[in-house]
Amino acid sequence: MVDFQCKSRYGWEDFLEVMRLLRAPGGCPWDAEQTHQSIRRNFLEETCEALDTLDRDDAPGMCEELGDVLMQVAFHAQIEAERGRFAMEDVVDGVTKKLVYRHPHVFGTVQVDGSEEVLANWEILKRKEKGQQSTADAIEAVPHTLPALWRAEKTAGKSAKAGFDWSSPLGALEKLEEELGELRQALESGEDAEGPHGVREELGDLLFAAAKLAQMVGVDPEEALHLACDKYSRRFRRVEGLADKPFAEYTEAELVSLWRSSKEEQP
Repeated sequence: MVDFQCKSRYGWEDFLEVMRLLRAPGGCPWDAEQTHQSIRRNFLEETCEALDTLDRDDAPGMCEELGDVLMQVAFHAQIEAERGRFAMEDVVDGVTKKLVYRHPHVFGTVQVDGSEEVLANWEILKRKEKGQQSTADAIEAVPHTLPALWRAEKTAGKSAKAGFDWSSPLGALEKLEEELGELRQALESGEDAEGPHGVREELGDLLFAAAKLAQMVGVDPEEALHLACDKYSRRFRRVEGLADKPFAEYTEAELVSLWRSSKEEQP
C-alpha cells in the first residue's frame, strides 16, 4: 500500500500525486510498465471519446471524458518527470506563456478589429515562435499524425494564406475533376497500383483535391465524410430491409435499383 489520504473531493495536487504514486514503487505494475508509445493510442481514443460527448452535448459525459484526456496528459508528463526532462508544472507554465504571448490584444497593447485579425496575428506569432521562415516550413510543421483529410485541409490552408490559391472554388472543383480523370486512367491502365501514377497515388491526389475544395468553401472535410458515412449507414440498412435474398445473388443492376429505392424512401 502507498501513503495516500483518501478524500471526499480531490484537487489538482491530489491528482498529480495519484499519477506519481501509480508509477512509483508499490504502485500499479501496469502503470509502471507504460511508455509514451505503449499508451499513445489511448491518448487518441480518449480524445475521440471526449469529442463524442461534445457532439452529444452530454455534460456528465464531458466531465468524465475531459478528465480522461487530462489523465493522458498527466501520464505522459509523469513519465518525463521520472526521466528528469520536464514535469507537469513545466507543461502548465509553457502553455500559459504561449497563451499570453499569442494574445497581445488581451495581455499587451495590440489593437484588433475582430476574430479574423486575431487568427491572422496568431498565425504570425506562431510562425515566429517556432522559427518558421517560410510557408513551406509552416506546411511541413502540420502534424503528420492528423487524420489525413484534416492534414490535407490544413496544408492547403497554409499555402492559401500565402496567396497560392484559386480565385474561386470552381477552380478547385476543376482540379478535382482533373484528378478524377487521372484516377480513371490509372484504373484502366492495369499498372501496378502502388507504382508511379498508380491507383494509390492518383486516389491520394483526388482526396487531396477534395480536401482543398472543402477548405475553400469552409466545410470541415472530416465532418462531411462522417455525415456521408452516417447517410450511407442509414441507406444500407434500408437496402437490407428491401432485399429478399443474399446480395451475392443480385446482379449489379438489381443492387443499384435497390439502392435507388432506399434513396426514394428516405433521402
